[in-house]
Amino acid sequence: MSLRSYQQKALDELYLWISKNTGNPCLVLPTGSGKSHIIAHFCKDAVQRWPETRILMATHVKELIEQNAQKLLQVWPNAPLGIYSAGLGSKNLDIITFAGIQSIKNKGSEIGFIDCMLVDEAHLISHKAAGGYRELISDLKMINPNLIVVGLTATPYRLGHGYITDGDAIFDALIEPVTIAELVADKYLAPLRSKLTELSFDVSSVKKRGGEYVEKDLQAAVDTKDINEKVVREVIDLAGDRRAWLFFCAGVDHAFHVRDILLENGIHAETVTGDTPKSERREILEAFKRGDIKAITNANVLTTGFDYPDIDLIAMLRPTMSPGLYVQMAGRGMRLKSQTDHCLVLDFAGVVSAHGPITYITPPESKESNGAGPKEAPVKVCDNCHELVHPSTRQCPSCGAMFPEPEEKKLVLRNDDIMGLSNNSMKITAWRWSCHESQSSGKMMIKVTYYGQLSDRPVTEYIPLLHEGYAGKKSMALIATISKSIKVEIPNTGNLLDLCSAFNSGQHPSLVEFTRDGRFYRVTRRSWDE
Repeated sequence: MSLRSYQQKALDELYLWISKNTGNPCLVLPTGSGKSHIIAHFCKDAVQRWPETRILMATHVKELIEQNAQKLLQVWPNAPLGIYSAGLGSKNLDIITFAGIQSIKNKGSEIGFIDCMLVDEAHLISHKAAGGYRELISDLKMINPNLIVVGLTATPYRLGHGYITDGDAIFDALIEPVTIAELVADKYLAPLRSKLTELSFDVSSVKKRGGEYVEKDLQAAVDTKDINEKVVREVIDLAGDRRAWLFFCAGVDHAFHVRDILLENGIHAETVTGDTPKSERREILEAFKRGDIKAITNANVLTTGFDYPDIDLIAMLRPTMSPGLYVQMAGRGMRLKSQTDHCLVLDFAGVVSAHGPITYITPPESKESNGAGPKEAPVKVCDNCHELVHPSTRQCPSCGAMFPEPEEKKLVLRNDDIMGLSNNSMKITAWRWSCHESQSSGKMMIKVTYYGQLSDRPVTEYIPLLHEGYAGKKSMALIATISKSIKVEIPNTGNLLDLCSAFNSGQHPSLVEFTRDGRFYRVTRRSWDE
């Protein structure tokens, strides 16, 4: 079973990073991109190249252990594979061991020497030196100080902390070989379409703890018979001929209440929660996949480890402050389908408007930031001179141009807002790389202007190459990708002017796709003629 090009790219970039760095990298791969295939090929490559290599793959749900193990055996039927999971009734260690963290967190001495530890859903590793993952890693490093931890996740951030590379985190770098937008464009993922529902939950008075809504108070706000009946009626009205509905609810009671009203309205529905017996849960999910059950309501269990491609309607009834949870919920609808080309998302919980499109998520701030650094302040761009300024600025400090009076904002969702892929495309006739210094912040960045036909307005993007943290690292990865595409070496002088001069000599892309983020352009794809 061969890898897709982006999956091979993920491995190539991982191997390159490990060869040039010390520390622990994390692969950032969208939900549905096939992380289990990448894990399988990594394990096979490592052990066949270096037979003494011992690998531990750990995750938090047994479904992911099963999926990853199945893929490994497809790639390598005779793999020396052990499964260590109480949930799967197995406690076998081997050269390659796939395990549940709850079963092995205190088994470091029993596991022994490990060269590489893979962690699926790596954002669950605590950013502090505590918790099952960190304790196990600490024990394994006592045995092998050179242990490498390789993470895989679709959401490289934690609520109340920010990126999983920030602070005293276990990971040192994020490797992002492919984006959701690219996978949708290449037909590897199905797009989502969101609609503005008539009913929208009001959670303005719900208390928060640890940066998230308190579940008891949240359910009290959204789980009433009147609200649930309105939700179900609206879902039925909008569903049309869609046949596999998944409801994300605010809690266990909420999930059962919504199910009951679905049943009252003639919709065959069942509920899955953390307390659902394993055999019953398996029967419900299999019946759902067969089409015997149209709707499943759930609370806190089907965000990871559950893959049914033909889900064609997601009802979001769980408001959340967590962008990671939002992306995980939405990702359940992005597998390619047999009966349609997209999944409809009905957002009663306001998560799309709270977090934006899933293609451009802003990570949560750390608790220590209290709304201030290290996260950079939001900015807007002057249409006249392209100066970056604070959103509250009324007159550009660089050229003196006045910004227009702000209009009263009214949320209007289009069908594709949840994707953020309302892209425009432009054939490119030239481009220009230059340096831009913000007079308000003094920070240097790269400005790339793409030119189309005479009637096309130029598209400008800003690349914060010298910024610290993830923004700078992601910019470096982008520069490396463009360098490879245009076959121009990155100057080793560390000077932005030298880089701009070198890249100006390279072949411009033939086409760019872009969207608007406020006053900014965001280039989502660059294509070069072969």
